[in-house]
Formats: sequence, C-alpha cells, structure tokens
Amino acid sequence: MKSEPGLYDYWPYVDRPKITWPDGKKLAFWVAPNIEFYELNPPKNPHRGSWPRPYPDITPYSYRDYGNRVGNWRLMEAMDDYGVRGSISLSVAMCQHHPEIIQACVDRNWEFFSHGIYNTRYTYGMDEAQERAIMEDSIKTVMDATGQRIRGYLAPALTHTERTMDLLAENDFYYTCDLFQDDQPQPIHVKSGRLISMPYSLEVNDHFIYNIYGNPPRLYTDMLKRQFDTLLEEGATSGTVMCIPLHAYLVGRPHRINPFRNVLDYITGHKDDVWVTTAVEIAEYYLENYYDLAAADIAKRNAEAGA
Repeated sequence: MKSEPGLYDYWPYVDRPKITWPDGKKLAFWVAPNIEFYELNPPKNPHRGSWPRPYPDITPYSYRDYGNRVGNWRLMEAMDDYGVRGSISLSVAMCQHHPEIIQACVDRNWEFFSHGIYNTRYTYGMDEAQERAIMEDSIKTVMDATGQRIRGYLAPALTHTERTMDLLAENDFYYTCDLFQDDQPQPIHVKSGRLISMPYSLEVNDHFIYNIYGNPPRLYTDMLKRQFDTLLEEGATSGTVMCIPLHAYLVGRPHRINPFRNVLDYITGHKDDVWVTTAVEIAEYYLENYYDLAAADIAKRNAEAGA
C-alpha cells in the first residue's frame, strides 16, 4: 500500500520560480459557485450513502433546492455588482434540470467546469469505462448546452479512483480542483499530457464554514479578508491564487449575502494588485508561461535530493 498518493512532488514554497500574473498582478482571484442538483433518491453506492436518513429524506433535499430557486439568482446579482465572473462547479445534469440557470451563466460569460453529473453519484467503486463516461458526458453535455469546452474538474462529492487524474489529462482537461496542497498551481503526475492542480479551498469553502463549523457570517467575512491579505502579501514575492468556493443555498441566504458583498468589495478594491478572473484563464496563463519552468525546477530539486 502506498504511503502517499504520488500525484505531485514535494515542492517547498520558498525559492520557486517567480510567477507574475498579467499586468504585474500579485494575486489571481476566482470564485467557484457550486451549481448542483441533489437527487432525492439516487442509485445506491455501496461505499457511501447519499442521505443520512431513509428515503424520502425531504429536509436536506429541499434545503439544497433553495440554491436553485433563490440563492443562485441572489449570488449572481452580487457578483455582477462587483464585476466578478464565476467559474461554475457544475453538476452537469443541471443543463437538463434547470437550463434557465445555465443560460443566465452563459449570458454573464461565466466559466463551467465539471463536478460530475450529480453530486449524489460517487466515483467510488467505478471501473475505468464508467469514470471515463462521466468525463465524456460532462464535456458533451456542457458543449451542447453552452458551446463551451470545459477544461476543469472537481470530482462529484470529492470522490476519486486511482485513475482519475490520468483520465482527466487523457481527455484534455487543464486543471483539477481536487487537490488542496498549495496556494499556487502545480504540475500533476499523469501518464500522458499535462494537468495542473488549481488552488481551491476547503478552509474557506462556505460548506465547511456554515454547515460543518457553524460559524456566523461576520466570522466568514473576517476569515476571507485575512486569507486575502496574507496571499496578497506573499504574492509580491511570487503570484498566488485565491479561490472562494460557494454554494448558493448557503451564502445566498438573505442574512449572509451582504457580508459576502463586503468581501467582494474589499477584494476588488485592490484592483492594481488583483487579477479578477476565472480558473480556466489562470490555467491557460500558467500552462503557457510557467508549467515548463515549474516542471524543470521540480526535476532539478529532485535530482539534487537524489530522488
């Protein structure tokens, strides 16, 4: 049994090749609204249950349904007001369930990336053909609905197999959000092609802040500002990435949206230093300008360490 996943190299934060984002920006900022559909009675996965109580577990279903009925629209308006485009972590079945939400995102020139077909269908136990089919279906479904070729991936409910990263690279995805090891992009080990880890976050994900830790909105606002301040300061040495992953059924509640507006106002107010962008634009810029440099630096360090 392996002692570590082997998906990336140990690469100390200090003395890396310097990243400078477009126009000399220090920090690349992106927001990841999770636009999802949770099935009331999904197929059973022997490795993990979807709902904690027996069917029909109506309470958590309707609690999450608030996002698609109300929260997404409220969040879109807030992001519009501060010129922030979303990179959507999409349950691609939303293209059939709620095409009006998808069209609203298209109208805003938001990015889509795959979060699986449903967040209630897990990758655990799938064979290669099944996992490959999820990725191929994601590409085709989003292309048919939006005309956009998705380039990013966040596994449904953060569930993986040992093949996931290789299949992503094989299907010409640029980035994965499933690794939380760094505040800068990093090359990922794959059998063919190229794939990078895109800094995402569990620490400042509203699911953990509100559902797991039970923190109030004022504390979430303070956390996000402190996250930003530190990453901006460090970005003067080498460009950093800050992502805010969101769920509209959480941050889109009436008592939470204005504190989040306060965060957007604070971050976008640093316009000279912050690249307000999308995940795919970060990935494209990094792949073109820094991937080879990073890979060479990692290889050099490994050789010096006798790895």
